[in-house]
Amino acid sequence: MTSLLPPQPRNPLHGLTLETIVTRLADFYGWDDLGQRIPIRCFTHDPSVGSSLKFLRRTPWAREKVESLYLFMLREQKRQGF
Repeated sequence: MTSLLPPQPRNPLHGLTLETIVTRLADFYGWDDLGQRIPIRCFTHDPSVGSSLKFLRRTPWAREKVESLYLFMLREQKRQGF
């Protein structure tokens, strides 16, 4: 079965699940710092990957912020030699 979407070799988000993105952000920044960078309740009050996914899947503006922070994190890691 062929995919209807063209390959996106230059898109660092391509092929990543939202769960992977949230998990990597939480691992890199920690929930406290993540909640300061993106002040949404799912990151600041009893945070978990599950509650974050539930909120982010229903809230496009918040998901965009998370994806933007993930791209920023990748640039920072590259700059720092990770």
